Formats: sequence, C-alpha cells, structure tokens
Amino acid sequence: MKDYEHPFFRPLWRRIAVVAVCVIWSIIEFASGTPFWGVIALGFAGYAVWQFFYLYRPVEESGPMPAESKVGEPKVDAEPKE
Repeated sequence: MKDYEHPFFRPLWRRIAVVAVCVIWSIIEFASGTPFWGVIALGFAGYAVWQFFYLYRPVEESGPMPAESKVGEPKVDAEPKE
C-alpha cells in the first residue's frame, strides 16, 4: 500500500484539508517574513496535490476480497493433492 492509498485519505474532504493546511501555512510563513519556510510549505502543498489528486485512484468497495488476494492467508486448493 502506498501512503496516498491509506484508508484515512479516502474521503475527499480530508485530502482537500491537507492541501489547504499546507497552503495556509505557506501564506502565514510568507506574511511573517520567512520565505524559506513558505517555499517549504508550498512544496508540501504541491506534493500533496500530486499524491492526492493526480496519482490517487479510489479503491472500489465491491465486496470482500477473493481468498487468493488476501495478504497473509494461505491459498486453499479445492482439490486435495495426492
């Protein structure tokens, strides 16, 4: 699982909030006369936009996962081997 695929970021409002906080932080830094930290915060905002809106693909919630794709569970054959 990639960081931007974490279940915490599934709701759109949380992804928007992360970007908004970074942009607001950047504005505060520029307004207070610390452009270095303003650029850093803008970089965080840009990275968040890239991860949460460009690369993000919503997970389809169509039901339980098939047994073969569950992590940590052994595959069970339908027919016993001789």
